[in-house]
Amino acid sequence: MITIEKLTKYYGSNRAVNNISFTINDNEILGFLGPNGAGKSTTMNMIAGYLPMTAGTVTIFGSDISKEPVAAKKNIGYLPEIPPVYPDMRVTEYLSFCAGLKRIRSSERSGEIERVMKLLKIEDVQHKLIKNLSKGYKQRVGFAQALLGNPKFLILDEPTVGLDPNQVIEVRNIIKDLKKEHSVIFSSHILSEVSAVCDRVVIINKGDIKAIDTIENLEKKLGGSLTLHIKVKGDRAKTSNIIELTDGVQEIASIDAEGNDFFAFAVKLKDGAGDDTKNKIMSELISHGIQISEIYTEKPDLEAVFVDMINKSDEKNGLLELLDEIEPVSAEADGESDNEEKKEGDE
Repeated sequence: MITIEKLTKYYGSNRAVNNISFTINDNEILGFLGPNGAGKSTTMNMIAGYLPMTAGTVTIFGSDISKEPVAAKKNIGYLPEIPPVYPDMRVTEYLSFCAGLKRIRSSERSGEIERVMKLLKIEDVQHKLIKNLSKGYKQRVGFAQALLGNPKFLILDEPTVGLDPNQVIEVRNIIKDLKKEHSVIFSSHILSEVSAVCDRVVIINKGDIKAIDTIENLEKKLGGSLTLHIKVKGDRAKTSNIIELTDGVQEIASIDAEGNDFFAFAVKLKDGAGDDTKNKIMSELISHGIQISEIYTEKPDLEAVFVDMINKSDEKNGLLELLDEIEPVSAEADGESDNEEKKEGDE
């Protein structure tokens, strides 16, 4: 298990990471999410031992990264957001160099390099200079160095940046397979990717953790409200009125018309409302001669959870900043006010 406790980082007076704690379990893929500037890369750099922390501890399978860096780092494979490749080296030269840094035995290096090149499908460019590779291939070479030595813990910061759709799917499957023998912390702005591979997620904003849970639980916590999308042919006002008066409907929004008498609506249902409300709407529309051409339910997903968490966080921070700007009345000033009131009363 990897344990992060009260991790804090200041750059001068600016607090980038604020006293955060979480764990990464054995054989788990943990998604690490947040907007730009949230503190994700700073946190992963500290976990990797690349960046010193201001306070807190990071323990990698029993070894404190600050007190026992060599022992801890033996278990870490790290792919930063910008792959640490040397452009004037050939792919095999670079991987051999990295294998040496990781103290992989000379007798095992060739086989290990072959293993990671095959896994990342970069055998066809192994003799090319890295500077002549596409961004996607450079990304895969960087991923390959992280896997050298088969470390038990992998830190992957945006591992699919620059990859084409086919390569993204391949790397996603690789990450899923890595779970069998590794613990992984995985950061990405592609939330569908996180949903596809992660067991749990941590959402961070402005250095503070806003949520730690499974994706399923986070989606439930969003409120369980569903949105019904309906496209019909018929009278717009009549359709809107029928939907609005149906039990379980919270609000309705009309979407631009699409052709001859076709209209679309987004219908937000009340918490707990679902198929019963959907069936009532369909039944009422059909009974009034309104033709339904399309209807489907949109459930809260990780993207909705992420936006909701970040927006709430920003609103709270904005309120706190506003309160900080309001100068409290000093005791001295308060006393002067009381004296003035007393004088007015005596007069």
